[in-house]
Amino acid sequence: MTRQRLLVVALLLIALAVIAGLVLIPRLGRHAVLSGYIEGEPLYLASPIAGTVRAMYVVRGQDVAGGAKLFVVDPQQPLAARDQAAAQVADAQAQAIDARKGQRPLELAVLDANIASAEARARDAAATLRRVSILAAKGFQSKAALDDAKANAQAADAAVRFARRQRDVGTLGSRIDQIRAADARVSEAQAGLAGAAARLNDVAPSAPSAARVEDVFFQQGEWAPANQPILSLLPDARIKVRFFVPEAQLNAYRVGAVVHFGCDGCAKGLTAKIAYVSPRPEFTPPVIYSREARDRLVYLVEAHPSVRLNPGQPVDVEPLAEPVK
Repeated sequence: MTRQRLLVVALLLIALAVIAGLVLIPRLGRHAVLSGYIEGEPLYLASPIAGTVRAMYVVRGQDVAGGAKLFVVDPQQPLAARDQAAAQVADAQAQAIDARKGQRPLELAVLDANIASAEARARDAAATLRRVSILAAKGFQSKAALDDAKANAQAADAAVRFARRQRDVGTLGSRIDQIRAADARVSEAQAGLAGAAARLNDVAPSAPSAARVEDVFFQQGEWAPANQPILSLLPDARIKVRFFVPEAQLNAYRVGAVVHFGCDGCAKGLTAKIAYVSPRPEFTPPVIYSREARDRLVYLVEAHPSVRLNPGQPVDVEPLAEPVK
């Protein structure tokens, strides 16, 4: 009986040893990695003007190069606005050129007539001054009359100088204010044309960079409201590896450092360059929850991978060694 009990105890110990080995040995041999996933930040492209989608050049899942055409919303309204703005620019430029042409022959004739009239009044005032001066010297005119005659003569001379100056600068000088106003109207019209051209481009946007079409919300022939996304792009540059680093290892991670990572079905030797290290700690997010990581204080790190991957893929990142101080 004692032998049977010893045998049972021995078998139980062996079984416990086997179970412990099956549980602990894989954990002891497991390579330490940091948990993370692939994150994508899409761009949502819309038209600032409501209208019918006249053309859709891409489909969902398609890869597009930078500058590739994506879609066109009815361009009639912004096209008409651009043409109107272009006409306003042409009109303003014509007025500016006209203002720089100087006085017309008729205007010059008027200025010449003004000069002749001023000179005649000046001659008359000078003759009056001479006559009053002679009479005042003989005592037949008062000093006040002589002063008035001098003032009239001086005013007549000033009027002549002013009329001649108007004639001398008649080609441009008298139109300086008009020229400035015309130039201001040209600048205003050009700004309006630039805005109209930008609105025309907005209804037919191009891909800002190499990207994948994540989704298409409106098809050709459908009515798209203003500022409503028509499609979404996932640029290569906006795909990131997001992983979480324990507080004790944070010093090893700096912007610009390269990390190695792997994922199921991916090629070997994948790398990513760190672009962001969070300054604030957080508890391990549920998306990478594990018993080994629960309630652990971690920091978010974002890195740009060297290859395109699909958002949502879980990844394992090889920890970096802390730099030697």
